[in-house]
Amino acid sequence: MSKKEPKKAKAPKEAPEAAPKEAGAKKAKPKGPQEPSRLRTRYTKEVVPALIKHFNYKNVMAVPKLEKIVINMGLGEAIANAKILDVATDELGRIAGQRPVVTRAKKSIANFKLRQNMPIGAAVTLRGERMFEFLDRLTNVALPRVRDFRGVSTKSFDGRGNYTLGLRDQLIFPEIDYAKVDKVRGMNVTIVTTARSDDEARELLKQLGMPFRP
Repeated sequence: MSKKEPKKAKAPKEAPEAAPKEAGAKKAKPKGPQEPSRLRTRYTKEVVPALIKHFNYKNVMAVPKLEKIVINMGLGEAIANAKILDVATDELGRIAGQRPVVTRAKKSIANFKLRQNMPIGAAVTLRGERMFEFLDRLTNVALPRVRDFRGVSTKSFDGRGNYTLGLRDQLIFPEIDYAKVDKVRGMNVTIVTTARSDDEARELLKQLGMPFRP
C-alpha cells in the first residue's frame, strides 16, 4: 500500500488592496461652536451697556438677562379627540424649532370628563441660542403680522421679572402653512428673566425689541 502524500500548506490570502481615495474628496470638518445669534450679539454689545447706564449697576453680573422661554398650548378638545394633540404638537414644534412635550392633567375633574394623567396640552422650553432666535422671530416677524397690532401690554409681568404674552392663533408664524391648519389655536409665551423687579425686566425686553404699547 502506498503511503498518503502529506497535504500541502495553503498559501496565505493576500490582503485586499485599499480602495483608492476619490480625487477631490473632502474630509469632514469637526463641528465647532455655533455662532451667536443676532439678538445675543445685540444683547452683549448694546443692551448690557445700556442697562448699566440706566440702572447704575456696579457689577456686570448684576445686569438682568434672559433665562428661558416657555411656550404652552392648551388643548381641552384633546379629551374627546386624541388626534388633535398630534397636530398641535407638530405645529408647536415647527414654531419653536424644538420637539415639545405633552402636558398631562394633575387631577381628575368629573364635570369636564377629565381624568388624571390625561394629555391636555403641549409645552416646550427654549434656552440658549434657540431662545434668542425665537424671541427675535417673535418680535420682528410674528407680532407685526397680528391684525391691528398696536403693541403688547406692559401689565403682564408677575412681580418677579417674568413676562407672559398670550397669542390668539398660530398663523402669525410663517412656519405654519395656512392651507394645512384645521383649527386656530392660541398659546402662552412666558419669558423668564433674572431681573429682580418688573421695571428691570421691562427695560430689558424693551432694549431687546419687545414692542410695548406707549
